Amino acid sequence: MRTLCREIKNYKGKEVELFGWVKTRRDHGKLIFIDLNDYSGISQIIFSPSEKNLYALAQKLRPYWVIHLKGEVLERPKGMENPKIESGQYEIKPSFLEILSPAKNPPFDLTNAGLEINEELRMEYRYLDLRRPRLQKNLKTRALVTKFIRDFLTEKEFIEVETPILSKSTPEGARDYLVPSRLEPGKFYALPQSPQQYKQLLMVAGLEKYFQIAKCFRDEDSRGDRQPEFTQLDLEMSFVSQEEILNLIEELLINLVAKLFKTKKISQKPFPRLSYQKSMEKYHSDRPDLRSNKNDSDELAFAFITDFPMFEWKETEKRWDAVHHPFTRPQIKDKNDLLQRFKKDPSTILAHQYDVVCNGYEIGGGSLRIYQKELLETIFKLMGHSSKNIKEKFGHLLKAFEYGVPPHGGIAIGLDRLLAILLNEPNIREVIAFPKSGDGRDLLMKAPSVVEASQLKELSLKIFPSKIKDKNKK
Repeated sequence: MRTLCREIKNYKGKEVELFGWVKTRRDHGKLIFIDLNDYSGISQIIFSPSEKNLYALAQKLRPYWVIHLKGEVLERPKGMENPKIESGQYEIKPSFLEILSPAKNPPFDLTNAGLEINEELRMEYRYLDLRRPRLQKNLKTRALVTKFIRDFLTEKEFIEVETPILSKSTPEGARDYLVPSRLEPGKFYALPQSPQQYKQLLMVAGLEKYFQIAKCFRDEDSRGDRQPEFTQLDLEMSFVSQEEILNLIEELLINLVAKLFKTKKISQKPFPRLSYQKSMEKYHSDRPDLRSNKNDSDELAFAFITDFPMFEWKETEKRWDAVHHPFTRPQIKDKNDLLQRFKKDPSTILAHQYDVVCNGYEIGGGSLRIYQKELLETIFKLMGHSSKNIKEKFGHLLKAFEYGVPPHGGIAIGLDRLLAILLNEPNIREVIAFPKSGDGRDLLMKAPSVVEASQLKELSLKIFPSKIKDKNKK
């Protein structure tokens, strides 16, 4: 039965069986010292020339080779202990050694932080890059954070629901990633920009408290804190006020930091609440950095920004669009009030919209939602959608709104961005196992890639080479 490296302290004088990677090899005189590494830690193995067959095999060992061995756990000689590792008082005298997998030398150093290495090379060999202790820690911490969130919300009677990845293309602000349908040629699914409409439908279904660790997809330009696919904590509640949503997120973040990031200090509790207008006037930003010392990476300055404008002018399209999304509830008395104020000056209409910011980054946002069918249709029309287009794109939601809709609202927290801040990383790629490059490419899998002509034919698709050449020229 396998023993982990951190467990050998429990087996003094007994035989253990270990599996792992050769971390380092040191030759001292005629002795060969191997540091064996598994996910739990390190064990020191000593090969002596007195065991000829084992010694001959051990001479072949190099860093990153995968091995299997058995041996007796002994105390290290006095003065030879290593207090830096959990098994530092013990070593293994091997009786059996098997080489499971030899390894080439990696293309870059894996023992340091790695941030100085060309990022494209790191992404190409991400399975090696992930052996780095820093990235191992990041992924382990990410798992603890998502577990904490699940436990926190489940205790408050939230229900975790998985919503579809294959959905419908609807205008929600960014470009959709489209997936062609083989069974219905000429028709497409879309990958969700967020679970927005599904979670509102769950409120119609009467769940009242929903959450999800959700994958979202947006075809937009990448940068350090943005990826084509990303993960967010998504939640929605019925019969809820804006203040209740903000208080819930504040409680979640405060408890998360206290539990898992003990060196971090939240600068102000409760979190400051600033209107969009005041934030822009005072800080010239809707995601202000409120830290007293902006060079202190352990200071967390959370804040809520509220009362965003409902509409913004799209010059290229010559129309008014929703600042957040069209499902956001405007701060109005009724539909007539909306129409009168929109006719006079759409920019003065505020929304029940709020963002969560931290250290100069937006880490989340949400709103109270429109739950009256007639008002939602009016908003769509004010944004320039025709009645036909509204029915085609949003008919499913409007139909659901005929069956009794509770007032509801929600929020989404970008887990990648939050983790990058909490782990002092320069961008979100450092907290994602297999991220895309800054320009949206998967350098490990070499995606996006060309597909077989037979696949295109099966999907009733045709590629226009001239279009590809024009794109490549740019």
